[in-house]
Amino acid sequence: MSHAPVLDASAVGTPATTALRMDDVVLTYPDGDGRITAVDHVSCGIDRGRSLAVTGPSGSGKSSLLAVAATLTPPESGHAWLATRDGEVDLAAVSARRAAELRRTEIGIVFQQSNLVESLTAREQLQAMAWLGGRPSRARRAQVRERADELLDRVGLGSLAGRTVGALSGGQRQRVAIARALVNRPSLLLADEPTSALDSESGAVVMDLLVRTAQEFDVALMLVTHDDTVAARCDARMHLVDGAVRSG
Repeated sequence: MSHAPVLDASAVGTPATTALRMDDVVLTYPDGDGRITAVDHVSCGIDRGRSLAVTGPSGSGKSSLLAVAATLTPPESGHAWLATRDGEVDLAAVSARRAAELRRTEIGIVFQQSNLVESLTAREQLQAMAWLGGRPSRARRAQVRERADELLDRVGLGSLAGRTVGALSGGQRQRVAIARALVNRPSLLLADEPTSALDSESGAVVMDLLVRTAQEFDVALMLVTHDDTVAARCDARMHLVDGAVRSG
């Protein structure tokens, strides 16, 4: 079986192409009278159009690291630089309001479960994401509908744009979730165990789509997985044990 190269913890890419650069990130949580270290001085970088798999056993800090990149959890120390449309931003230092804005405009997230609204159609899932943060004009609504239909077509669901989520399979839901994560043209795409709830065939389709998406949309992809087959599809791999980078 082929494997993606293991990423050196010190590798951070080049400034011209790097979308995400994490420098010496530390994250701890309260644990009784002390604290437990979830992320232990981790550094890494992902270029636009490239993919990084973060692997490790359960409790190794994979999802905690992803939460830092997603601005969902601020680190105790270190930096997480994201190249945005307006310049480089330190995700470790942004306000809660700015973090929410970045998740709407610069960071697309695909969760283990699709987290879609059952009553909405596939198209409406994307439209709702695009409309967060403001009331759209008529022209903007038309643009968003066109963008939604284009993305659904790219993920192979163009003919199902008007179908409600409840009528879709698990693999189709994840493909809608990927399209939704791309609707606002992010520079960073984060995926947390995106294939673990799917059968092997559906999982392979979703994984193919994620890797191809990173390349075709020039998006940096960070993917958390415990599956070596999934990790092998990415351009590089970083293995965590007890929150620290170790040889895989």
